[in-house]
Amino acid sequence: MPNIKPISDLRNYTEVLQDVSVGAPVFLTKNGRGKYAILDIHDYDRIQATIQLMNELAKGRKSGEEKGWLTLEEVERELGVLDE
Repeated sequence: MPNIKPISDLRNYTEVLQDVSVGAPVFLTKNGRGKYAILDIHDYDRIQATIQLMNELAKGRKSGEEKGWLTLEEVERELGVLDE
C-alpha cells in the first residue's frame, strides 16, 4: 500500500523521513494531487542505473538497425571466447 501524505506533514519532516525505506517511498500531495516522491537513496541509484542501462540498450539497438547486427559467432570472436 503506497504511503501518501499531504505536503503539510513536512512541518514534521523527521517523522515523514522515518517512513521512507528501500522499496517504500513516501508520496506527497499538494491540494489533494500527487506532487512529490521521497525515496531512499538506494532506490534512486537503482532507478538512475536502470535509466542509463536502457539508454545504452537503445543506442545498441539503433546501431544494430543502422549498421547491421552481428552474428553470435562474430560476437564470440570479438570477445575472444570462440572455441576453435
